[in-house]
Amino acid sequence: MIIRELQPADTRGAARWDEFVFACPEATFFHRAAWQGIVREVFRHPTHFLFAEDAGELEGVLPLAEVDSLLFGHALVAMPFAVYGGVAASSGEAAQRLEEAAQRLAGQLGVAHLEFRNCRQRHPDWPAQDLYVTFRKEILPTVEDNLLAIPRKQRAMVRKGIGNGLTSSIDASTDRFFRLFADNAHRHGTPALPRRYFESLQHAFGEDCEVLTVSTAEGQPLSSVLSFYFRDEVLPYYAGDDERARELAANDFKYWELLRRSCERGLKVFDYGRSKKGTGSYAFKKNWGFAPQPLHYEYCLYRRAGIPQNNPSNAKFRLFIEAWRRLPLWLANRLGPHIVRNLG
Repeated sequence: MIIRELQPADTRGAARWDEFVFACPEATFFHRAAWQGIVREVFRHPTHFLFAEDAGELEGVLPLAEVDSLLFGHALVAMPFAVYGGVAASSGEAAQRLEEAAQRLAGQLGVAHLEFRNCRQRHPDWPAQDLYVTFRKEILPTVEDNLLAIPRKQRAMVRKGIGNGLTSSIDASTDRFFRLFADNAHRHGTPALPRRYFESLQHAFGEDCEVLTVSTAEGQPLSSVLSFYFRDEVLPYYAGDDERARELAANDFKYWELLRRSCERGLKVFDYGRSKKGTGSYAFKKNWGFAPQPLHYEYCLYRRAGIPQNNPSNAKFRLFIEAWRRLPLWLANRLGPHIVRNLG
């Protein structure tokens, strides 16, 4: 078995990589080869996409990116800007060899820590982050079944959106989505990802990256979500909304429309994605009848004493959040990409 590195310009190698990813039960959308170009070109982070090969056959992949920031530290991560990561392998030997290769690489790069964003626990003895959970649920066979499966109070909010005459549509570009996303991020005091990032996602993943936008009966955009599609799953990943969205139940209607459309497409799993425990998004997803499932973010620490806490729940970021909310939106959108590229 040999560990190799996928080169950014190797289109044939990328095709082989993705063929393995789509076939491997452990792989996720965030293991796809196109992330290498996005992370390198949009965020300017060096990437190291490792794969295990035995007699010419791929047996495992491990996408890694190096994030080096004065503010947030120096790390090797699988994968930044992803909720799932780590090794995807068809054999235990391949998984072990890939992790060992990542540890050697971390030493060569001199990073402070190595991070694997695993869906399941691999190393109970490693330092681990238990801040995040994910929410996944089966999509039932019919639209009516899925509507009735939503708990009563939440179902009433969906019906409220329908009663308000809201409509949904699939957007050909990310323009309307980005305006809502950037405004929403600013209201929450967090830097917004750059517009170019979302354009790159659409370009790289094509039909597997889709924007759904909810509007009033008069055509005013209220709420939008950018979703990823992988095998028979839909993953609503980035979202934004107008200040009027809550009173009109536009967010509730938005996710119902995505669930409804996914059911009609024959998809099997609705992946509501990652949330921090105890947050509003955590409670919102539980209200839909989704049960939280723990994520296992495991670390090798080299030049730091504890696990990094680069998230809005960290008390030391509260002053920054309040100050960011006071910035003019145009200035926040200009400065945000320079900050958020290092958060991952």
